[in-house]
Amino acid sequence: MSRIGKQPIILPVGVDVKVTGQKVDVKGPKGTLSHTAHGLVRVNLDLAARKIEVTRANDDRLSRSVHGLTRTLVSNMVDGVTKGFERRLVVYGLGYKAELDKKDKRVVMLKLGFANIKPVRAPEGVTVEIGEIGYKIEGGGGEEKLACITVRGSCKQMVGQYAAELRAAQPAEPYQGKGVRYFGEVVRRKEGKTKGG
Repeated sequence: MSRIGKQPIILPVGVDVKVTGQKVDVKGPKGTLSHTAHGLVRVNLDLAARKIEVTRANDDRLSRSVHGLTRTLVSNMVDGVTKGFERRLVVYGLGYKAELDKKDKRVVMLKLGFANIKPVRAPEGVTVEIGEIGYKIEGGGGEEKLACITVRGSCKQMVGQYAAELRAAQPAEPYQGKGVRYFGEVVRRKEGKTKGG
């Protein structure tokens, strides 16, 4: 059996789960999520023991891979409706800024050295906060105060996807390190051209 797939998911207090055929609905303090499981696996809910177990139909290669995947997705749903997920990004560069739109707080306005400000809208179920944070850039001196974008939500996929869209607006370049990067991401720096003597 799959080492991940065979592990039971323990349901915390305050989480309600409903399994209808292949559809799994999870409801908790931070919202409601649903997922339709692959046909090769079965999601079994044990209300008395407050746990979920995922089993597979056979030992085919696809069944084995879907087994572990489904267990992880359901586990992430349970974590999402109880604790939620968070991803932080920092904006580095002279004149590079990030701020929330004054009219619509779901839109992040990114000023990244282009003529136009790039708006990136957050999907439903994802919240965004912008503040300042002390951050040490590799190859530089001490800590600098940088704009920090915090993305939160109950769905791990949506949080990760929106954070990736923000980063894709201007990934950190290797010469000066300017751009949007994940908090803690190490950007390999290159040495620029030097004048020959």
